[in-house]
Amino acid sequence: MNSFLIVISCILLAFTILSLIKHDYWTFRIFDYPRLQKFALSLACLCSVIFFYEGQGWMFWTLVSLLSLNVIYLFSLIVRFTMLGKKQVLKVDSVLEDQGLSIMVANVYQYNTDFKGCMEEIRKADPDIVLLLETDARWEKETMDLEKSYEFHIRVPLENTYGMLLYSRLELVDGEVKYLVEEGVPSIHVKVILKNGKAVQLYALHPSPPVPQENPRSTERDKELLLVADLSEASEIPVIVAGDLNDVAWSYTTELFLKMSGLLDPRRGRGFFNSFHAHYPFMRFPLDHIFISTDFKLKQIRRLRNFGSDHFPIFTSLQYERGASDVQEAMEADASDIELAEEKKAKI
Repeated sequence: MNSFLIVISCILLAFTILSLIKHDYWTFRIFDYPRLQKFALSLACLCSVIFFYEGQGWMFWTLVSLLSLNVIYLFSLIVRFTMLGKKQVLKVDSVLEDQGLSIMVANVYQYNTDFKGCMEEIRKADPDIVLLLETDARWEKETMDLEKSYEFHIRVPLENTYGMLLYSRLELVDGEVKYLVEEGVPSIHVKVILKNGKAVQLYALHPSPPVPQENPRSTERDKELLLVADLSEASEIPVIVAGDLNDVAWSYTTELFLKMSGLLDPRRGRGFFNSFHAHYPFMRFPLDHIFISTDFKLKQIRRLRNFGSDHFPIFTSLQYERGASDVQEAMEADASDIELAEEKKAKI
């Protein structure tokens, strides 16, 4: 039993150490994802060592000390996304209908055929803006009826799992499809006009993930996020960044993005809202995001019903408020953050 507990403890500690190494290769970045799982397993392992380890020599106390530090460290990272954490985005005090907008982000899984389920979920959620990801020509055809309710749209159907379909009830202007880093991996840049006439800059993203079957490095993903962070920080109008960013909410790269962009995460202080993987409850992570500038407050954020995809859709309802920036504070980048961001943007 002692040998088993030692081996398991060392593996769990190694998983945490690997995630601290800021290397772009997938074997390091993949350990950013399961921090909630690592916390649960480390806590279980610590309890097992305390109750089942035979003897209380130096090895026992070493394991207890290291596992305790690991549990505390992991808890400090994930507690920000629980009700115990500080809210970055405040809830609205009163509803102003002409200053609000709601967004549904759904990675549909390109090979999924539950088109009716997708359309039904959109109907029930009734968002102002619908962003569908991993959409090919078949998904474009099967969701074409959205035009009846959503007058404005930008469609980029692709057969490589990086297609995007954007539908909006609110007016869209100055829409562009850009390929910021990788050929075949688009992003949509467009202004949304609220009912009161206020323009909001929307960036819809779906960068490639750091996994061996698609891209062994996070270099391209990180660069795309940081390029959009620069655009967001320089914007003179409110900003929303939405999509499947293939990065978890608690990773150092997502935090770097928030610092460099000046945007806020409405998840913080509210919950994980894990969106992937829909079919494996123990292996779920928050990969689908909506980040917002300090001009917005939150009406609602919730995870929607899955319709055959490997992702759950995420619904967020926001309200623009001119004075929101006075009571909401974005994270600030220090010199080391700026240096790291510039280094990542210079790669490839």
